[in-house]
Amino acid sequence: MLRAANLTQERIVLVLALVLTAAFAISLPGFLTSQNLLALLRSVSVLGVLGIAMALVVIGRGIDLSLVAVMAVSLAWTLNLVTGGMPLGIALLLGLGFCLLSGLITGFLIAYVEIPAIFATLAMGTFIYGFGRYFLITLDVVYLPDAARSIVWIGSGSFMGIPVPVLVFGGVCLLGALFLRYVKSGRFIRAIGDNPLAARITGIPVRPVIVMQYALSGLIGFVAGLVTATSVASMNIRVANSTFVYDVILVVVLGGIGLSGGKGGVRNVIVGTLLIGVLINGMTIMDIQYTVQNVIKSLILLAAIVADTIINPRDEQTAQQGDI
Repeated sequence: MLRAANLTQERIVLVLALVLTAAFAISLPGFLTSQNLLALLRSVSVLGVLGIAMALVVIGRGIDLSLVAVMAVSLAWTLNLVTGGMPLGIALLLGLGFCLLSGLITGFLIAYVEIPAIFATLAMGTFIYGFGRYFLITLDVVYLPDAARSIVWIGSGSFMGIPVPVLVFGGVCLLGALFLRYVKSGRFIRAIGDNPLAARITGIPVRPVIVMQYALSGLIGFVAGLVTATSVASMNIRVANSTFVYDVILVVVLGGIGLSGGKGGVRNVIVGTLLIGVLINGMTIMDIQYTVQNVIKSLILLAAIVADTIINPRDEQTAQQGDI
């Protein structure tokens, strides 16, 4: 029926986002204020950038539960280095290198040691948080030092009335779309996600590509962390232990990127980000408790995963489960 009506999960989510926006605009007095809309756009931008990073991994039939930990620890360490007197440029390069190294190690564990992605990234996220908290950072919250004030515009500035974080999100989306469509290694990611065995037979270097996609995830995570740190002038590494990574997964799956791999793209992340951003913003205005918000988001994530399992079965046996 959905196919007959030319409806896809992406279009359904977009319609839901528009309906939800209209409902909040009518029922919540402060929803359409310029201050609230700017706050919504800024917060959605970070979630969207992380969604692009997660999407590159999920399209390749993986998942990255260490993404938020890498983001938080790398930026907190960067700010800590600048506070200690290191030049800002060098500190940023070291933080970026930390993300790259973390992604390479994670990818190696998955591609060459053949640890399932969910376990490898879960373990790496816990390790990165513990390593950073014990060896690199002395406090849970690291504030932006005066020596780094020159980059505050990344998270707090605007260009022609558009918040810079929104422009960053748009730039990451554009680069992600071009990478998946026109760059050979981007097409390899989609081919591996669609059928790893067939990709290997056709000569695609499956293991190196898997390592590459986790390295890219880490690098994009650093960009998201940079926006976050400059938006609130600090980085709280305890976000690594929060449910934020599940919000990122929710954006990806809800937008229509199949967990079975090989399906979806940047547009799916955009519509998923829009829906979840509007939902979170509306619940915040309604003063719904944070715990209740997590329950609602968890139910939506569960429903999205069930829908994904039905729409995008992982194999023929799963596809035939309705015959039992």
